[in-house]
Amino acid sequence: MKTIDLRSDTVTLPTPAMREAMAHAPLGDDVYGEDPTINALEQRSAELFEKEAALFVPSGTMGNLASILAHCQRGDEVIMGNKAHTFLYEAGGISALGGIHTYTIPNQEDGSLLLDDIESAIRPDDIHAPISRLLVLENTQNACGGTVLTPEYTRKAADLAHQHGLLVHIDGARIFNAAVAQAVTAAALTIEVDSITFCLSKGLCCPVGSVIVGSQPFIDQVRRVRKMLGGGMRQAGVLAAAGLVALDEMIDRLTDDHTRARHLAQALGQIKGIHILNDPPPTNMVYMRLDSDVTLTDEKLIAGCAAQGIVIRGRDGVFRLVTHYWINDEAVDTTVSVIKALLAR
Repeated sequence: MKTIDLRSDTVTLPTPAMREAMAHAPLGDDVYGEDPTINALEQRSAELFEKEAALFVPSGTMGNLASILAHCQRGDEVIMGNKAHTFLYEAGGISALGGIHTYTIPNQEDGSLLLDDIESAIRPDDIHAPISRLLVLENTQNACGGTVLTPEYTRKAADLAHQHGLLVHIDGARIFNAAVAQAVTAAALTIEVDSITFCLSKGLCCPVGSVIVGSQPFIDQVRRVRKMLGGGMRQAGVLAAAGLVALDEMIDRLTDDHTRARHLAQALGQIKGIHILNDPPPTNMVYMRLDSDVTLTDEKLIAGCAAQGIVIRGRDGVFRLVTHYWINDEAVDTTVSVIKALLAR
């Protein structure tokens, strides 16, 4: 039985082209700056975002952590949404390892932070208060249903932060999904900000890795932080080779994932007992829940799907189904049929 894994786009396996590139990648010692494949990936990434430099790191969590540690000193404060991945799902790393304070403000349904809320969160110059140092945005906004921030909104938020002397970091784990969904370049979504982290290992299908992008002085500093965190790797070009394939071949096809997510949401939404929370899904994530009068429990839905080779996950009554490279039209149709049958029992 072929498995249909809808838990996340992190479950993606490298494509045949990636495996071929990884097998034949020119290698060197990246800590010495001598891995040609890493260097090529970092240069290509910087060019895509129209920034000066980039740095390969093992994970998106390390990318956000290293970026924030490079921007902030101990006791500084970072403003971010209360649904930010860094706040919810990164083990409190900026506090535990950096002594950095977090000021959360509400994410709106579209994933944005109200400009008035941002301005109100910026501390006055007062010895009793931490120093407001950094604004963190997320695009796409995972916990808001994969919503996208527009270039216009990002510009306004960045301008506001810069006017008050704050830096701006974007957790762009799925920034290419946001770009494809709006038919703009990734650079158009990030040109005004000081740093960006994007993931290679989600919708772009690479087995490992994220990239941090920013100015050359910032990347020089974050390289030191990466070493401190244990992220300095040696012949890492075997991983970067997959990243180069991803940047060349995997970005434009993300629109297929978005189309399948909309199809999945539309079809599931027609099943009695299912409520789609983000209809239509803006990118590749479908959020749904079972209606309160449904006798089928969440646990039995998960188990019933698993018995048919479909892997889904729920939390607090909400299911997130994520489309990706390895989910084709047949997988979407099969998922709908299985869930419909389970609810009909």
